[in-house]
Amino acid sequence: MVTQPIHMACFFRRRIASKLSRCLGLPEDTFISALCAIPVSKKQQSPDFRLSVKALLSKGILPDNGDLEAQTKTLANQLQQDDVVEEIFAGRGVIHFRVSRIQLVQKVLEQSRKERDKFGMKSELLKGLKKGTTVVEFSSPNIAKKFHAGHLRSTIIGNFIANLKGSLGNNVIRMNYLGDWGMQFGLLAAGFQSFGCQEKLKMNPLQHLFDVYVQVNREAENDEAVEQAGREFFRQLEQHEQHAMALWRQFREITVSEYRKVYKRLGVHFDVYSGESFHQKQAQEVVLRLQTQGLLKTTEKGTGVVDLSPSGDMSNYSTLLRSDGTSLYITRDLAAAINRKEIHNFDEMIYVTDKSQGNHFQQLFQILLAMGHLWAERCQHVPFGLVQGMKTRLGEVVFLEDVLDEAQARMLRNMSQAKTTKEMDDPEDTAEKVGISALIIQDFKGPLVSDYKFDWDRILQAQGDTGVFLQYTHARLIIKQEKELAPCSLYT
Repeated sequence: MVTQPIHMACFFRRRIASKLSRCLGLPEDTFISALCAIPVSKKQQSPDFRLSVKALLSKGILPDNGDLEAQTKTLANQLQQDDVVEEIFAGRGVIHFRVSRIQLVQKVLEQSRKERDKFGMKSELLKGLKKGTTVVEFSSPNIAKKFHAGHLRSTIIGNFIANLKGSLGNNVIRMNYLGDWGMQFGLLAAGFQSFGCQEKLKMNPLQHLFDVYVQVNREAENDEAVEQAGREFFRQLEQHEQHAMALWRQFREITVSEYRKVYKRLGVHFDVYSGESFHQKQAQEVVLRLQTQGLLKTTEKGTGVVDLSPSGDMSNYSTLLRSDGTSLYITRDLAAAINRKEIHNFDEMIYVTDKSQGNHFQQLFQILLAMGHLWAERCQHVPFGLVQGMKTRLGEVVFLEDVLDEAQARMLRNMSQAKTTKEMDDPEDTAEKVGISALIIQDFKGPLVSDYKFDWDRILQAQGDTGVFLQYTHARLIIKQEKELAPCSLYT
């Protein structure tokens, strides 16, 4: 029988499981899934693995004598340490294991050299994972609105999830769901007819659309006629009137083209550029279906709502239609979800947005289930915390390109001032790659749902847990590896 190489974490897990197997007279596989790896702690030296004795008792693997603490200590004392598992000690209902650091380093280097880009993918713990089609919706900026820090976080986190799912053998569909419909777009189009310039649109599309959007919103605050013009243009869009659709199509194509260039700098790609606009017709079909099912109710104000309260007293509801009959964001999200299931027949769908949208997705999944779409149970919202204080030297961040340009410029300046910087063929390219790494690593450092304060100086430090130091360490390891392998190349 040919055995697969065991991933280094599973090497240690197997070693511990074999001790338990000999001690309790049960197969090793009984304990594999019960052994949890413990995250590394900066503040104190933590164990590497933990075994829940309580879990063994609940599954009937161990007989329960009524004294969890005594059973835990007894089992821990029966397990023998060796040159791989150096320390074994009991906690409150758990047994902790600490492995040899020398063995750990050796196994990491051995497996990383052997498996290269497949490092970690042969873990026994991954064998039982179901594989299928995964839709990941992330980034999703709004046309003409600023690409704020939340969109950057969504792009970084969503890309990581998509990469991870792909590495695990899933068919991943990366989707960018643009905010390209709604009342804000009607206001932008109305503003462009008054303040827009085709020449400026060609020269700097995103900036010009943003400038127009800011100006028309300022005008609308003091002039009801401007607001009415925006509503009228959106009505024309919903009716698919030719001149309105032509202007919308121009704005959208320009925006997607510009964003593609910026995503390329980040090393991010999308399989589908979708948007709210794709589903406005289907949204009306969803409304009809909800009416047929008796789920859509009309309020005294004339709005269309779905009652989500357990007792049916309207204490919790979601609005799907304005009083004038136009659709809302959640209406189009319902249509989008149903359409994606029909087209891609996904096994799971993941939405990556900031935590403020938690209630929106809770209502979305609840309505889908009420409509009879049981696959909504396999839809998930991955929330994240907010980034505070992300600014460039020119002021508050407006577009992602501003952030990337700033990261490159600051890194280039740091490199020119550092005494240890070597001469290189393309310092701008190096500065860009290192600067973007710094942005990504900064985003991964803290807890996912926690807010954090953005600090350029801390992010671009050459020491500590930063992207700069990670790239530096990686470069040194590559150089060291090339030197070690150089003599072998003469004979291969």
